[in-house]
Amino acid sequence: MPAAKPDRIATQLRLDEVFHAKAKIIAKKEERPLNSQFEYWIKKGVEQYEKEYGTIQVVPE
Repeated sequence: MPAAKPDRIATQLRLDEVFHAKAKIIAKKEERPLNSQFEYWIKKGVEQYEKEYGTIQVVPE
């Protein structure tokens, strides 16, 4: 297992089996690890949301 990246937060996702299987196929076709594929989708989703509703301001905890 690769070492954790210091600038990343580990999370746990619970996924529907069919969605997980399809995501694995897409990740393989895109030549990405599954985790990187999810990260890519989340990034694109946030970008789309901000395009629609404006920039989200993040306040450090």
